[in-house]
Amino acid sequence: MAYEVYLGRILFPIPPEKITVKSNGGNKTVTLISESEVNLLKSEKLKTVEFTVVLPQMKYPAAAYLGEYHSASYYLDQLAALIRSKRPVQFIVSRTLPSGKTLFSTNLKMALEDWEFSDDVKEGFDIAVKIKLKEYKTFGTKTVYIAPETPEVAKVEEERPAETSPEPQQTQTYTVKSGDCLWKIAKQFYGNGADYTKIFNANSDQISNPNLIYPGQTFVIPV
Repeated sequence: MAYEVYLGRILFPIPPEKITVKSNGGNKTVTLISESEVNLLKSEKLKTVEFTVVLPQMKYPAAAYLGEYHSASYYLDQLAALIRSKRPVQFIVSRTLPSGKTLFSTNLKMALEDWEFSDDVKEGFDIAVKIKLKEYKTFGTKTVYIAPETPEVAKVEEERPAETSPEPQQTQTYTVKSGDCLWKIAKQFYGNGADYTKIFNANSDQISNPNLIYPGQTFVIPV
């Protein structure tokens, strides 16, 4: 079975013997007052991948290379560059039968969390590298723009004219002559004898009966 493992642009010449992909559930178990336990179901946490890969120090016929052969130091430099880049990469595992039929593929966006290598006498001159990856999910912040409220423009009210006190009514007086009556006097000042009540009301302190007025009395004639 053809078995190819990619980490970004890196094709590992010799695929690892075992790859562990762990899917972590976010569930949480809590104890109730009754001392019974319940499971609170949460969203799945980020997946993790761990494997150990051997980097050959010589060109093996069965090893796979992208282009020309590279020694182990080349791959170590590539892993170090991934850490420095602070960017996620695609982790791809392609599994193909000798007939060419694809079994299934793993394709995850991962961040290189940790890697370490060791010289093991069992590997001869080759170097074994232990790699730990963690799933990366794109995220971002939302920016909300709040339009400021339009301030109310103060309206200048038209200046109201100052209220003026009504002008005091202009009054005049009239001295009763012989032969006068209130009707005659009202006719003289108002043009209508029926307005005699204005004179009567304005001079009630002198007139008790509108038919009885006397020469020499001085009446106020309201306007």
